Amino acid sequence: MAKSSADDEELRRACEAAIEGTKQKVVMTIRVAKSRGIWGKSGKLGRNMAKPRVLALSTKAKAQRSKAFLRVLKYSTGGVLEPAKLYKLKHLSKVEVITNDPSGCTFMLGFDNLRSQSVAPPQWTMRNIDDRNRLLLCILNICKDVLGRLPKVVGIDVVEMALWAKDNKPTVTVQGNLYDGPIPSMVTETDLKVSVERELVTQAEEEDMDALLGNYVMGIGEAEAFSERLKRELLALEAANLHAILESEPLVDEVLQGLETAMNCVDDMDEWLSMFNMKLRHMREDIESIETRNNKLEMQSINNKALIEELDKLLERLRVPSEYAACLTGGSFDEARMLQNIEACEWLTGALRGLEVPNLDPSYANIRAQKRAELEKLKATFVRRASEFLRNYFASLVDFMISDKSYFSQRGQLKRPDHADLRYKCRTYARLLQHLKSLDKNCLGPLRKAYCSSLNLLLRREAREFANELRASTKASRNPTVWLEASTGSGQNMNNTDTSTVSDAYAKMLTIFIPLLVDESSFFAHFMCFEVPALVPPGGHANGNKTGSNDDDTNDDDLGIMDIDENDNKTGKSSAELGALNESLQDLLDGIQEDFYAVVDWACKIDPLRCISMHGITERYISGQKADAAGFVRLLLDDLESRISMQFGRFVDEACHQIERNERNVRQMGVLSYIPRFATLATRMEQYIQGQSRDLVDQAYTKFVSIMFVTLEKIAQADPKYADIFLLENFAAFQNSLYDLANVVPTLAKFYHQASEAYEQACTRHISMIIYIQFERLFQFARRAEDLMFTIPPEEIPFQLGLSKMDLRKMLKSSLSGVDKSFSGMYKRLQKNLTSEELLPSLWDKCKKEFLDRYDSFTQLVAKIYPTETIPSAAEMREILSNM
Repeated sequence: MAKSSADDEELRRACEAAIEGTKQKVVMTIRVAKSRGIWGKSGKLGRNMAKPRVLALSTKAKAQRSKAFLRVLKYSTGGVLEPAKLYKLKHLSKVEVITNDPSGCTFMLGFDNLRSQSVAPPQWTMRNIDDRNRLLLCILNICKDVLGRLPKVVGIDVVEMALWAKDNKPTVTVQGNLYDGPIPSMVTETDLKVSVERELVTQAEEEDMDALLGNYVMGIGEAEAFSERLKRELLALEAANLHAILESEPLVDEVLQGLETAMNCVDDMDEWLSMFNMKLRHMREDIESIETRNNKLEMQSINNKALIEELDKLLERLRVPSEYAACLTGGSFDEARMLQNIEACEWLTGALRGLEVPNLDPSYANIRAQKRAELEKLKATFVRRASEFLRNYFASLVDFMISDKSYFSQRGQLKRPDHADLRYKCRTYARLLQHLKSLDKNCLGPLRKAYCSSLNLLLRREAREFANELRASTKASRNPTVWLEASTGSGQNMNNTDTSTVSDAYAKMLTIFIPLLVDESSFFAHFMCFEVPALVPPGGHANGNKTGSNDDDTNDDDLGIMDIDENDNKTGKSSAELGALNESLQDLLDGIQEDFYAVVDWACKIDPLRCISMHGITERYISGQKADAAGFVRLLLDDLESRISMQFGRFVDEACHQIERNERNVRQMGVLSYIPRFATLATRMEQYIQGQSRDLVDQAYTKFVSIMFVTLEKIAQADPKYADIFLLENFAAFQNSLYDLANVVPTLAKFYHQASEAYEQACTRHISMIIYIQFERLFQFARRAEDLMFTIPPEEIPFQLGLSKMDLRKMLKSSLSGVDKSFSGMYKRLQKNLTSEELLPSLWDKCKKEFLDRYDSFTQLVAKIYPTETIPSAAEMREILSNM
């Protein structure tokens, strides 16, 4: 018998080399022939299309489990094995031996994860039955050991395979532990097939089959006779069982007779128990009748007592105490009587709540309706009287304060507004307002409007008097707004006047009134029972420091009252409540912004640059306003910031117009006046920056410098002959004047670099023009030679018209004879129209460097085209220039 390919070590090594790098261990390799059948026509095996393939079973160890694979390898053009397909054995669902193949060597493997189930899977044909059984048993063993399950086996005789496994016991090498790594051990293939045999035929079943077969002396080919004999014995056993059942009929009759006797006894017992039950039922009825009469008497007594108590409570609830009725209908609202009024309100609120359905039985509907009408009448009367009193009280308080001039700022004396007494008097009625809200929410609207209208007059009067006196008491000289005008003369030194008192006055206005407005907003929100959180923490103030005279006002926003019910301490608020609060705050504080605007406009007229510091002060106050009830204050600060930005924008626009007016002059020479003046202006602006004012100043810088550069270009274009001198002088002056500021201000640094680039470009153009004028023939000759080098070889250029060696010598004689005089002419031309003498040394150095670079290029060109000609070297020219 030929050796099986499963034992071919060369084949195993070739397979291991083909899958090298996958960390997989080859368990078995075998050669097969691949063909493909047709569904429904499995008899056509397609032998003519069979292809040689190698099947390799491999495993890969993991940390917790192992994976098993079936690899299909094919032969390449050079006869080397290479991977063709990879199947995971965990998806193997069926192993089917093709029954239409007479040899039994063809089988098919079904996988449940194939993409297309409409295409028939490939069929594998082995050399003989032994190779087939060896491969299939190895696959089943790996599925059982590694995956813990077996695929479905179709078309194969299990007994035949078991007998084959006993007869064929070659030794193979397997993995000892799939989890801890491969450990080679020598076992037989019978050991590998134990798990399969246990799954298909157990040991007990195998022993029974051996015993059964031992009783009958039959050969393997007598299976039909063996089957017929088993059928006959089965029919005999069934007939014996039926006979045994028929023989047990007398015993069954005896059992049925005993059961009938027992049933008769049970019926007698049931009749006897029913007689006793009838007697007991009559006795229970008599006892229940007695107990019912006793219970009714006891219940009647209890009900009568409870009824009397309930009637007493109802009468107490429905009665209106005379002292409360008198207080609600005609009592005084003086401060001394407020305790009685509060008690009456609490009683009225409790009485109305007691008439609600959950608190009062629905059976009292008529009584509840009558009593509610009476209480509603009391409530309406009290709410009307209290609302009228509070409206008049608010107006009288404010009128009294307005009539007393000592409450306001006067000439020579700034008066800080003090509302401590006003709030103290209002807090007396804070509890009353809360009760009015619980009784009738609609009554708060007119009360809020009355309070806002009265207090608005007081606040506007205080702000107007304070602003007027603040402006009158601030001494500051007015600075001129003309900074960059070309016609401005010696009066420019007036810009050095100190105007810090102007911004200090604006800061004082905000320091006094912004905390006051925030406190008033907070007090109003809580005093008028808006459901909003506190604006400032208890004992704190918003962005302001109270003086010693206001120590008694430390907790102005703490009304000193307790919540009436549980719902009043909710921190949440509806959008409608917040909208109503904002509308009321608009009524409370509207108009006061005009006095702030007046201070801003006054400060801007004195010194427009103070807009920068005022903008920073305003930004600081805006960042401190976070509470919802201070919405109007935030709007006021935003408007102030916009107005300051607008005033500063006007100043910037006017300064830009001053710059643009330089363009109208007939001719400009030297450094324009607005260049150094802008440096002075930028220095002053940097001194005024506070907080978030940097963006405002940077925007102004951008606008200034953009207009300055555009104006420079326009003036330069008016006289092209001197344009480059004019530009380089002005850009140099711009750099010199802003050098220190550009090191600390990024925006100016950007324009500094832009001016530096423009300066370099103007210098290059001007120097090139001077060099070209002085050595025109020299560099024209060089340019013509360079142009020809793009089209013809260098050795042919001396034969061109005007470029011969004689022409070269003539040109050199005319251009370089008396070269020191030519250099002197260059220097004089450079010096002639330059008004800034300090720029001359650097420009002359640039001129010499530019000439030497060009002349060095010329010498290299001559050496390439006229190698036999001798001309003065660049070093000689450098020596001549250095001696000048």
